[in-house]
Amino acid sequence: MHDPFFQRQLGRTGVKTTAMALGCYSMSNAYGARSDDESREVIRRAVDAGINLIDTADYYGWGHNEQLVASALQGRRHEVLISSKFGYVRAEKGLGTCGDPAYVRKACEDSLRRLGTDHIDLYFQHRLDPNVPIEDTVGAMADLVAQGKVRYLGLCEVSAKTLRRACAVHPISAVQAEYSLWTRDLEDAMLAVYGELGVTLMAFSPLGRGMLTGRLRSLDQLGPKDVRRHFPRFSPENFPRNVALVDRLGDIARARGCDTSQLALAWLLNRNKHMIAICGCDTLAFLTENLGALEIRLNEDEIAEIAEMFAPGAIAGDRYNATLMQLLDK
Repeated sequence: MHDPFFQRQLGRTGVKTTAMALGCYSMSNAYGARSDDESREVIRRAVDAGINLIDTADYYGWGHNEQLVASALQGRRHEVLISSKFGYVRAEKGLGTCGDPAYVRKACEDSLRRLGTDHIDLYFQHRLDPNVPIEDTVGAMADLVAQGKVRYLGLCEVSAKTLRRACAVHPISAVQAEYSLWTRDLEDAMLAVYGELGVTLMAFSPLGRGMLTGRLRSLDQLGPKDVRRHFPRFSPENFPRNVALVDRLGDIARARGCDTSQLALAWLLNRNKHMIAICGCDTLAFLTENLGALEIRLNEDEIAEIAEMFAPGAIAGDRYNATLMQLLDK
């Protein structure tokens, strides 16, 4: 994967990454039971294909995912950049956040142990802790850089104000935020802020949690423990409207001779030449499909046509339920 079109620079570091990162969230039972053996093979095949950025977090399976990544990369750690995160903690009512400096240090040590490595290339705060100043959290993260335990820093789903405050403490190389045809909130202002501050956007859920594949036709396809059952866009009221919208994208994809998911990813990669798409997959078939998106070039008219189809407001429902929406830094 040496095509310059699909090379990205990580912030202002000079480090080059592939435009597509492998996201490992779904390998740890977020969308139902998965095969660890196949997940490990997916990771290895992705590296074989040239993907050099692997994204995990301590929250994914509460440690399971980092251990899975470590086992898949035995003997190959030097071939990739590992991105991991801290910040989500168990709470009485589900999820809480913690950005306390002492917790940051402990979380990093725990992740290093599970990952079987002496450093994490890109370390993110998973969600902002409203009770801890961002300066304190990033200060603790900067100490990890000074100690050689972390190379570069990142934040997730932060506002422009928070990002500026963080950058005043230590350079922030990347921000993870949800971005796809399905969720385009950050286009209004945040893309310009990332550019101004020299921060690379790492877009997660670029396929709308599977919706932009065109394969989800019925809510019956979601298992009883599937996290999507708690999201408004997958509610019985909103789901049919969203399926109909994705079907329109499918019509364009068929005319081009590609899959709906490949067209959705190609739109993102062709529209944003500095962004990294975190493409999650837990089967070899999905990996092959995602990699196929790298072969698709779209012209400006095609990009604009698809953008208009998925204009903000066309999607029915919020991306998260009320509890998770409150965790977003606005």
